[in-house]
Amino acid sequence: MTENSLKKYREKRNFEKTPEPFTSEKISPDKPRFVVQKHNASKLHYDFRLEVNGVLKSWAIPKGPSTDPGQKRLAVPTEDHPIDYIDFEGIIPEGNYGAGTVIVWDTGTYRNLSEKDGHKINMEESINKGHVDIWLEGHKLKGGYALIRTGKGNRKFWLLLKKKDEKADIVKDILIDRPESVLSGRTIEDIL
Repeated sequence: MTENSLKKYREKRNFEKTPEPFTSEKISPDKPRFVVQKHNASKLHYDFRLEVNGVLKSWAIPKGPSTDPGQKRLAVPTEDHPIDYIDFEGIIPEGNYGAGTVIVWDTGTYRNLSEKDGHKINMEESINKGHVDIWLEGHKLKGGYALIRTGKGNRKFWLLLKKKDEKADIVKDILIDRPESVLSGRTIEDIL
């Protein structure tokens, strides 16, 4: 499953020229993890990734995640990434896919809250059905979030939403207030 899932990821990269990881060896033994990477590529965006079945299921969030339940953020699905990408920071050299600077903006564990008729739905099935409910325990992002596929026909898209709970914050803009990496303390600008 993992090797097939990583085929697109590997086809897009030349590992002799990019420092990005090739493998999925750092699989979490306990709780599944998530990461949000701030990526200054052709356009600045945030990559939201969930550890599922030995890979990181991934979405690009152009405006970044929010702690405000009133904010709906577009989430564009991207190829699965290897688990080892979870702590990747650095510069992807010019001429390579995704060229630019990457920091680990947030990371932590998550709990799957997806249910149907009172029964848990596994993450793979939740993603396939287009409705993911999770509880994040990150350094910056905490509480309930949902990833929802919406639209019809060829106009389907995903949204990332903060749920209304005690961790919601409509006042702060966490992207401005906390621009630094949770691993290194550096900002995108520090790495350039």
